[in-house]
Amino acid sequence: MPDLAPIATLKRSSLWRQPSTGDLVAGVSVALVLVPQSVAYAVLAGIPPERGMVVGVVATIAAAPFLASPYLQSGPTAITSLLTLGTLSTLASPMSESYVALAALLALMVGAIRLGIALSQAGELAYFLSSPVLAGFTSAAAVVIVASQLPTLTGAPADADSVLVQTGQVMANVGEWNPVAVAIGLGTVAVVLLARRLSPLVPGVLIAIVAGVLIGQATATGDVAAETLGELPAATPVVSLALPWSRVTDLLVPALIIAVIGFSEAAAIARKFAAEERFAWDPDREFASQGVSNLAAGLVGGFPAGASFSRSALNHMAGATSAWSGLVTGLLMVGALPLVGLLADLPRAVLSGIIVAAVGRLADPGPVFALRTESRQQFTIALVTALATLLLAPQVHWAILIGIALSIAAHLRRERYITTEHWVEDGHLHLRPTGVLWFGSAPRFEEQATTLITGQEVTAMTIHLQRLGRTDVSGAYALRRIVELARDRGVTVDLTDPTEASRLIIERVMRTTGS
Repeated sequence: MPDLAPIATLKRSSLWRQPSTGDLVAGVSVALVLVPQSVAYAVLAGIPPERGMVVGVVATIAAAPFLASPYLQSGPTAITSLLTLGTLSTLASPMSESYVALAALLALMVGAIRLGIALSQAGELAYFLSSPVLAGFTSAAAVVIVASQLPTLTGAPADADSVLVQTGQVMANVGEWNPVAVAIGLGTVAVVLLARRLSPLVPGVLIAIVAGVLIGQATATGDVAAETLGELPAATPVVSLALPWSRVTDLLVPALIIAVIGFSEAAAIARKFAAEERFAWDPDREFASQGVSNLAAGLVGGFPAGASFSRSALNHMAGATSAWSGLVTGLLMVGALPLVGLLADLPRAVLSGIIVAAVGRLADPGPVFALRTESRQQFTIALVTALATLLLAPQVHWAILIGIALSIAAHLRRERYITTEHWVEDGHLHLRPTGVLWFGSAPRFEEQATTLITGQEVTAMTIHLQRLGRTDVSGAYALRRIVELARDRGVTVDLTDPTEASRLIIERVMRTTGS
């Protein structure tokens, strides 16, 4: 029977505490960033801008009662939006009604998977992805996101499906760049980065939005005007289950990837704060919070959400002490919903500038190349994952699968080899295997031992087991066959010092033959 983790979480929620002044300040500070980011990340995901605001509201409020980390801030994120675009762009046209419906279904599936992981107490899946895969994917995904914004930042036409080809088209047509769009985009990046340098509490993103609207209005009648968002419908959360349920099978694998990959960002943030503040963090509980937030986003026609590193860091720095800060952020977002129409004159280049400023620092190859001196094999995995992300964009979820497959293959290859130290003393053969004795390595160990037993005259044999790690039933059977071969040749056999990880299975298998 599954553990009722979400219900238990409600009883432990920090919302039962009285909100502090820090929670209020932090909630307001994050809301000033979340409003423009919600719009920008919706566009990145191929979703109408106003729906980003809706996701910002419901994902933040829904997650608050279940949060394991009081500092985590849920809502639209860049990486999750990119994964959404990559998943859905081959199934429907971005911004279309069918695309939006698929995005809502994807959010529901991501939410259901995360909630299922929480209920089955399998939160350790948060650590399933290897560091090299995450390093390679994150740095390359940031490059892809920045590259995907170049057409909007420059105003140059680009119609290729591949992000790399699209980038080449933009760079080859410098003469078609819109100088107003370029100035607005670069100015936005500069404002956001400068504000961040001055203080995380300075709402650089909001300043850029307000300035962008004013500039958009001032340049609307000029000879060279930047493209604006145009009229936006009211952003109202409306619950609906009229979704393309027949496409569930098409979305299953991407939903699994987004559920785990998207959560890895939340896990990294929460673990960092838990280590700094010295409090216990529960991944099962956090899977529940992120599952509920995605279910809420899907129910109102949104798209998959996650936890933002920048907004969570701002939340922490602004003095948040409980999940009340997230609730304050969500409630302020509700008040901003009727104002979304004011963004009609906002140049799209501003949104692109916000995205570039947010993810630019992630486009750092340093963590990947640091692996070169630590492990060439892991460096290769990270590099291949990064290259696959660049080449397959926007379908970057396949790059993650490639990275996972390489990691598993490397692990299996490493565990396939087992070394057997041996020596003979007065007709007594000693074997000391080192490694993991499982069905992949058992044949090699059996071959080594058989060669040593039949290749020389011995009267006794001791197999020293203290260097064996985990042993499965195939490995234990191989060990039994070696013992039986030795005894058939008149050799006495002794098994010594089995590790705790292998002792029980070896004893059971040996007992079935009276060994």
